[in-house]
Amino acid sequence: MGSKNKLKRFRENESFSNVYQPTREEVVDNYTLKGKWNKEVFKNDNPIVLELGCGKGEYTIGLAKRFPDKNFIGIDIKGARFWRGAKTSVDEALNNVAFVRIQIELIEFIFGAGEVDEIWITFPDPQIKYKRTKHRLTNTDFLKRYKNILKPEGTVNLKTDSEFMHGYTLGLLHGEGHDVLYANHNVYRNEGAPEEVIGIQTFYESQYLEQNKPITYIKFKIK
Repeated sequence: MGSKNKLKRFRENESFSNVYQPTREEVVDNYTLKGKWNKEVFKNDNPIVLELGCGKGEYTIGLAKRFPDKNFIGIDIKGARFWRGAKTSVDEALNNVAFVRIQIELIEFIFGAGEVDEIWITFPDPQIKYKRTKHRLTNTDFLKRYKNILKPEGTVNLKTDSEFMHGYTLGLLHGEGHDVLYANHNVYRNEGAPEEVIGIQTFYESQYLEQNKPITYIKFKIK
């Protein structure tokens, strides 16, 4: 993507009422929306669902259309990417969608304790090299962050094309005693995957499927 296109998208994001781009200082210093997303943003008491590393926002939009009685927030540090999802939700008047440009490491500053009902992690970078494990979105530190913002019965969903990420996460969950509610190493070959797992495909996911790469899925609760 050219720099002109990026700048245009950044400017458009600033005009979208459903896009939030706080500075790091604003986030760390008692962020104004923390604990108030239902009241201030969505104006309802519906469950809040996050998509972490939302990219173009395809999954956030797909879920929002399927579950109009839930609120969906896509989170990514790259605003030029989620511009597509933000624009679609504005054009289609999807009032249960928002996007936040922030580092995922800061989500505890964005959301209050027990404010979130569910988290989706879709096709994250598996960070295979050992020195990159601290960035792996299902490592122990991230699970602790998720637990702090999730309701007691809140769930996390991991959908990935990385068999390494699937195996690593399953091993960690079992090793730490978390509740694995569902695990499938090939959702399009094996029966029983939830509709929202096989019924929504990102652009890259469709490419993976053309290459016959298995798509894996885990749903779990953090103890």
